[in-house]
Amino acid sequence: MKYVPDATCDRRFADDLTVDRDDLDGLLSELDEYAVEQALQIKEAVDDAEVTVVTVGPEDALGALSKALSMGGDKAVHVEDDDLHGSDVLGTSSVLARAIEHTGYDLVLCGMASTDGGMGVLPSILAERLGVPQLTQLSELTVKDGVVTARRDGDLASEQLRASLPAVVSVTDRSGEARYPSFKGIMAAKKKPVETLDLSDLGIAADEVGLAAAWTKVDEAAQRPPRTVGTILADDGSGGRQLADFLAGRRLV
Repeated sequence: MKYVPDATCDRRFADDLTVDRDDLDGLLSELDEYAVEQALQIKEAVDDAEVTVVTVGPEDALGALSKALSMGGDKAVHVEDDDLHGSDVLGTSSVLARAIEHTGYDLVLCGMASTDGGMGVLPSILAERLGVPQLTQLSELTVKDGVVTARRDGDLASEQLRASLPAVVSVTDRSGEARYPSFKGIMAAKKKPVETLDLSDLGIAADEVGLAAAWTKVDEAAQRPPRTVGTILADDGSGGRQLADFLAGRRLV
């Protein structure tokens, strides 16, 4: 799961052209809430299942971890290190893979994309790094007898998919609404274990991650220009013609 800036805030770039997160409120990425929900549903259907939520992020990411724990997660792993600043999806996936291997897993569930970057490729890269099957963009999944069975809905057809565990899957916002944390869940989350790791704990060198090692970065950014005053057409019976003439003048027809 990912800790992301609140989309309702005035987001901007810092001097190094990374997202300026210092003065922004953050939260658990909404699309990752669907993955947490599916993990909890699997836990409720499978005996002796345990849900661990994992994130790579700054100290404030603890708030997002707490929400996932209050929804029903059992424990959390937080990878925090100043040298991670500016890491792209390749660097982040490397850290996540090491953290997941450190924790141990049968099934890794991800959201379909993050609400800040929106790339949607991390689950596939993560599966490659872990060397396990991937089932992505799922609308439905079940786990039974060491096999995950799933459905992926497209524009024209639906696919039925199967993979043996261990595996990595990602779910879409069609998979089912995420539950709201109850008061009991919020109080229980305060007592659940959170393990904090840094790069040295995972055997990752600082020069393997961060902005300097990123394969993708922002080269240039400019403020969006202010909106201009629109053109008002008075409809005196010739509104259609006026609109057509206006569009023709803008070379849109």
